[in-house]
Amino acid sequence: MTYIVTVDTRIPDGAPEMDPLQRAGAVALIEDGFDSVRSVEGSDGVKVDLLDSIVAVYPGGAHLKVIVDARTLESAEDTVQLLVDELLERTELLAEWKIERCEVELHQQLARESLDAAGGPDAPPDDPAARKARHTGGPTTEDTDDSHGAEAKTEAVRRRMVGLADELRSFPSAVFGVDGKIAVPPESAALAAGALVHAADSLVRELFEDVQVLTQEDTNVAECEGPLWHLERLPDRYALRYDAGFARRFLVTVIALTTRFTDGSFRRLGCVAEELALRFLLGAATTTLERHGLLDDEVSTALTVFADNVYEDMRHEWLYDDSTDGTDEGTAGAALGITPMAFGSWFIPFVEGGYAHPSAADEPGTAPR
Repeated sequence: MTYIVTVDTRIPDGAPEMDPLQRAGAVALIEDGFDSVRSVEGSDGVKVDLLDSIVAVYPGGAHLKVIVDARTLESAEDTVQLLVDELLERTELLAEWKIERCEVELHQQLARESLDAAGGPDAPPDDPAARKARHTGGPTTEDTDDSHGAEAKTEAVRRRMVGLADELRSFPSAVFGVDGKIAVPPESAALAAGALVHAADSLVRELFEDVQVLTQEDTNVAECEGPLWHLERLPDRYALRYDAGFARRFLVTVIALTTRFTDGSFRRLGCVAEELALRFLLGAATTTLERHGLLDDEVSTALTVFADNVYEDMRHEWLYDDSTDGTDEGTAGAALGITPMAFGSWFIPFVEGGYAHPSAADEPGTAPR
């Protein structure tokens, strides 16, 4: 069976955070380590095959997604932890790194097959979209019949979201409009911040599933037959070019961006892909709040003020306007005063020397737009 194992590692306590060059080196070391392994003997003595991996390094550590073929979930998790432990230990520059989390996620196709085989009154609906709504916690008949239970659930979600707000370390409450001209209440700002943190986690997990669907079908978003969580919401004009390789780069960009949001290192959006990633993050946060009845006017205002403060401009919105199709390429856009946003430039830093994650960056020598 195929399992996705998520591993979070961190640098030693008290060590200085890594600069861009050190992060690039860490990516290379970890990827080389995975590339040198094809299979490992699992904790149950049965061979576990390493199928793929994604590495995203941030100033304080690394976020890894490791895909393995193992007999059991426990074997997959134990084997990957042993593998990463050994990889870190035998790499001098990473020897003191620690593993904070090692969790298994069931591969989407296997989960779907399991659901298809389920029967009885709790069997999932046939429609993939309905399943998605159910999986993400959409309202059910039981919820609507029990208003008291729904209110308790909403309050629990609200408390959880507010509790996550402090994790958004790069943004003080003023970024959400607290103590500003609009005077957003601190509680509303905290709820908005917590929703963004919550959305970051779900967005990464769901984009990873999108990568797997495109990889399995060896196709692009326009021609994909399987259900996708998010990639279908990218600008339609390039749908034929959103293949698995692009999806992996976009996923890494989302991981790198949300990491900077939560570790306190964010300064500005660095490329078009990050602008689109923030659009997805805001959409996911808004959807979560709406689903739980928490998106009132003040929380909505907090998210709007946040977006206004983080986006330096809204140039990427041109990509969603079909009437401008083609103006983002070549000289046509320049003639209209539009900064070029050609598909090939999405991962190129806006400024010379700007940071791009090594797993998402263009080939060396590509000029910034």
